[in-house]
Amino acid sequence: MSTNERENLLHLLNEQLRHFSTDTILFHQAVAEKLGLNSTDHKCLDIILRNQPITAGKLSDLTGLTTGTVTGVIDRLEKAGYVFREKDPEDRRKVIVRVHMEKAEGEIMAHLQSFGQSMKAMLEQYDNEQIKLLFDFFERSRDITRNETLKLKK
Repeated sequence: MSTNERENLLHLLNEQLRHFSTDTILFHQAVAEKLGLNSTDHKCLDIILRNQPITAGKLSDLTGLTTGTVTGVIDRLEKAGYVFREKDPEDRRKVIVRVHMEKAEGEIMAHLQSFGQSMKAMLEQYDNEQIKLLFDFFERSRDITRNETLKLKK
């Protein structure tokens, strides 16, 4: 492969990644709108789902959002009926956030089911070695994204 061909491929791949990133954001914005949420609240709900029970401080750490912003997120999610707060039994000064699973699963999954099925059908076309390569790519890409996010916040 010539240097020019490789540079062209890397450029095209970078362009596809940019499109993928934008399309992903727009997809999640559309899901958020269906749920009556903004995109930040929607993605915070996803983080809460994967890390519950969670404190507001931990959510702040995971998202990089200020504690004040996180309080607003939790307030809106609670008002929408997706989460509830309860006192930490080990430290009554702390508040734990949990998800109303029936509501979250019922409403969120209704909007993600088609997407999940389409992604599964696409991924089934790859063999195990290709899946491992994709996994490595995304894992390393996430590391870069997180590190670059931290740099921007300094």
